[in-house]
Amino acid sequence: MMTNTLSTSIQTLQNYVNGRWIDSTTTQWLEVENPSTGEVIGSVPISTAAEASDAIDAAHQAFQQWREVPATTRVQPLFELTQKLKAHEESIARLVSLENGKSLPDARAEVKRAVENCEVACGMPVLQQGDTLIGAASGIDGQVLRLPRGVYTMIAPFNFPAMVPFWFLPYALATGNTYVVKPSERVPLTMSYLAQLIADSDLPPGVFNLVNGSVDVATAFMDNPKTAGVSFVGTSRVAALVAQRCAANNKRFQAMGGAKNHLVVMPDAQLDQVIRNMITSCYGCAGQRCMASSAVVAVGDDTYRRVCAAFTEASKQVKVGDPLNPALANESMLMGPVISAKAKQFILGMIEQGIAEGATLAHDGRNAKVIGDHRGHFIGPVVFTDVKPGMAIHKTEIFGPVAIILKARSFDEAVNIINEHQYGNGASIYTQSGYWARRFKLEAQCGMIGINVGIPAPVAPLPFGGMKSSQFSAVKTQGRSTIHFFTEEKIVTERFWAGDE
Repeated sequence: MMTNTLSTSIQTLQNYVNGRWIDSTTTQWLEVENPSTGEVIGSVPISTAAEASDAIDAAHQAFQQWREVPATTRVQPLFELTQKLKAHEESIARLVSLENGKSLPDARAEVKRAVENCEVACGMPVLQQGDTLIGAASGIDGQVLRLPRGVYTMIAPFNFPAMVPFWFLPYALATGNTYVVKPSERVPLTMSYLAQLIADSDLPPGVFNLVNGSVDVATAFMDNPKTAGVSFVGTSRVAALVAQRCAANNKRFQAMGGAKNHLVVMPDAQLDQVIRNMITSCYGCAGQRCMASSAVVAVGDDTYRRVCAAFTEASKQVKVGDPLNPALANESMLMGPVISAKAKQFILGMIEQGIAEGATLAHDGRNAKVIGDHRGHFIGPVVFTDVKPGMAIHKTEIFGPVAIILKARSFDEAVNIINEHQYGNGASIYTQSGYWARRFKLEAQCGMIGINVGIPAPVAPLPFGGMKSSQFSAVKTQGRSTIHFFTEEKIVTERFWAGDE
């Protein structure tokens, strides 16, 4: 299955079940497209519910022995996998750029975060330790055991094909569970490559499985009685459906939804540093990441004028083109295409709606100059000013390179704009004042907060997740927090009486 990641031949993908690569029995296939050129680079099977059930059965069977393996032994394949990921880092990054369209620096950063999550999971012999209370009562001790639960599954998004599965996968395996992942059918090549690295890391058959597919596979994950839990990352609409279905089937779930991340600029912010930071946040990955900031809130008339002028001018300097074009390899701020023609049409429609609502189109990237091959789904940076809270371009997660700038009269009004929004994934403030920074991190109703940080995505040891309609679950991803999702806390109360000597 390990192939040249940049081969011009079309890759026909297989499923990985019970330690073997197998052909799907489906009659339905989808073409995988390079969004930068429109070229077909792969063919992915839309596997059946029965095939998903077969993978779950294999994982369930493997769990019976994997659960008994000592934690120090379970993490050994993850140590090996970590080294393989590092050795193949550039190949994986280029494959992400090929099928997703993000720049190579963004793709490399994504792979590094996958590696970091593997490294954290390797600490499971410490992280999974339980608690003991000696003397819970007279002569009685209490214990909390953290035990594996069974088969976990993951429904992955298109925007981070290498990183997002690793928010979950290594933690599930290290805690003694088994796993089945469904990659996004739009970007399945990266996960197939990663699956081969996992297959080469001495995991027993059935502990890790991959099933390509769409709705039927996802539904089987949620309905199969042998599934202990489901992790999902995608839109809020679907996240809510996943949460409802899993709850009805008494399954654990992590359902991560959409976002509309705000950046608040206070009058004392160091604007030269701030603008550069905001450009990276808003336009990295063509705005197609859940931590991308798309709404800038400038506090005060003067701050608003300066931010509008400087941000708009900086947006004009962002280059647009195929991230695998050798001539663009060293560009510090390069924006690739959005994922598909359908996504581009939605973004174009939102731009028209913003104009119709009365916002000012300060920079129009719809006809941006594309360096090199221009057949892909390219949109240049778009900036709207004079945006009012409640406009469609403010309420909607556009998931593209569209930045809006709003004005607030005060810090309190800026925070209110954030708190009244349906999403609560992340928000940042730019200020040199510890007073404003402290109030912001306590009062802004978002799960992830940045102080002079444009992308407040936590590092792997810390939890990742939002609030409000950005997250439909109590347990966040990655780090120590996610261990509670993958383990059952069994509480033991014990007492022993003295016997005959």
